[in-house]
Amino acid sequence: MKVIETDRLVLRWQTLEDAPFILTLVNDPSWLQFIGDRGVRTEEDARRYIENSALAYYQRDGFGFYLTELKEGNVPIGICGMIKRDTLEDVDIGFAFLPDYRSKGYAFEAASAVLAYARDVVGLKRIVAITDQDNHASGRLLEKIGLREEGTIQLGNNPEELRLFAINF
Repeated sequence: MKVIETDRLVLRWQTLEDAPFILTLVNDPSWLQFIGDRGVRTEEDARRYIENSALAYYQRDGFGFYLTELKEGNVPIGICGMIKRDTLEDVDIGFAFLPDYRSKGYAFEAASAVLAYARDVVGLKRIVAITDQDNHASGRLLEKIGLREEGTIQLGNNPEELRLFAINF
């Protein structure tokens, strides 16, 4: 299901057919470094991951991380969206793109559209984002789309301090 369309991109619900792409994305070195190893090693693992994450969020909340693809050719390039984590008070925005599609404005375009969707369609009054301390590129993008760093936070029992960004609409 298509959720958001921009000049160059379509953001849509993930499906089980996206498993080959998700397998590649969640094993990208940047994903592993900044987001973490999700134990996805096969297409079957990727289908399970989609079922237990994206599809579960869509069912529960009506939103989640959307597959982001180029309009031209329907080429999947990343994910961008928002989720409501049990460990955060607010909904948070997140994104991840394959290396060939970074530094081309796609993440900015997708994340800006997700913020507008969160405000105008979902009706959120605030959205947050978390990043690894060393993920400076994501921090810069979050600031570029209007979020401001509010400090650090720990999620659940994880001792790692994450940077917390937020925007109030």
